[in-house]
Amino acid sequence: MKLLQIENSSTVPKYKQIVLSIEMAIADERLFRNDKLPSVNKISLEFGISRDTVLLAYEELKKRGIVYAIPGKGYYVKSVEFSFEQRIFVLFDELNAFKEELYNSFLKAMDNRAQIDIYFHHFNLDMFKKLINESNGNYSKYIIMPTNLKGATPYIKGLPRQDVYILDQTNPELKDYPSVHQNFVTDIYNALLKGTSLLKKYQKLLLIFPGHKEPIGMVEGFQLFCNEFGFEYQIITDFIEEEIAKGSVFIIPNDEHLVNVIVQAKKQHFHLGTDFGIISYNDTSLKKVVENGITTISTDFKAMGQTLAEMVVNNKKEQLENPSQLILRKSL
Repeated sequence: MKLLQIENSSTVPKYKQIVLSIEMAIADERLFRNDKLPSVNKISLEFGISRDTVLLAYEELKKRGIVYAIPGKGYYVKSVEFSFEQRIFVLFDELNAFKEELYNSFLKAMDNRAQIDIYFHHFNLDMFKKLINESNGNYSKYIIMPTNLKGATPYIKGLPRQDVYILDQTNPELKDYPSVHQNFVTDIYNALLKGTSLLKKYQKLLLIFPGHKEPIGMVEGFQLFCNEFGFEYQIITDFIEEEIAKGSVFIIPNDEHLVNVIVQAKKQHFHLGTDFGIISYNDTSLKKVVENGITTISTDFKAMGQTLAEMVVNNKKEQLENPSQLILRKSL
C-alpha cells in the first residue's frame, strides 16, 4: 500500500490528506521511529501539488510532535506513541431489526478499536448530501449505505476515495469501491430455485414491490426465474385489503405488506401453506413462530457486520457478496 493517499477529487484539503496518511501509516506500523519521510520535492512532483502544501502538512505533524526535521536532510518520524484513534463515519438508510443486527455485529467485531458514529439518511437525498458534506475530512473511514438513492454517487465520490466502504447495496457507478453487499438478482433467483419443488403446487407467483426502498435487483431475479421455469407471475406495488386468489404465492420484501396479506387471508379463511403461500424477505425471530413459521429469503446480517469490520481493520479493498439463503418453513 502506498504511504501517501491523495485524492484530487476529494473536498478534504490536500495537506490534511498528507497528515492523515502519515498518521495512519504509523498506526498501521508501516512507519517506525526515525524512519525518513518522502521529501517535500518528491511529494510535490509525484502528486502535482505545491511545496507549500506539503510543508504545511509537515509543519502540522511537527507541532503535534509526530515528526522532526534535520536541516538539509529532511523529515523523520519522531514518535509512534501519539494518540491516534480511528474515527469511523457510518451512514445507514434506516434502523430496523436487520440493520440493528448488522450494526451490533460490526461494533462487536471492531472491539473498541475505533470511535464509531452512526447516522441515518432515511432515503432522503438532501439529508444524505448534508451528512456526507458535514462529515467530509472529519473521519478516517466512511461506511456508506447508499441503497437505491438516486443522485447519491457524486457525494460519495467527494469523500477520500481510499477511505470509503459501501455497505449492503452497491451499483455499477460504485463498482470500484470496496464493499460488502447483497446480490439481489442472484439471491432471489437462487432462493426460488431451491424452493421450486414447493412452488410447483401453486398457480401464480406475486412479488409485492413498491420500488421506493427495495433494490431493483429483486425484480430482475424474480422475472428471470419465472420466465426460465414457466411460472405465471405478477409484480404489484401494494397490497391493501384485496382478494387473494387460491394458489397464489406472495414474495414480500416489506413486513407491513406481510401483515396485510396474513390479515386478508384470515378474512377469507385461507390456510397458509395450502391455499396460498408466503416468502418474506429478511429473517427475524418472530418469523420463526408467526403462522407456524414464515419462509424467508435472508442474507446473513451478522456475517455482513463481521466481514465489514475485518475489511476496515485490515484495510482490505475488496468487493464481497454477502451469503444469502432460503429458510424453508410452513408458509410455503
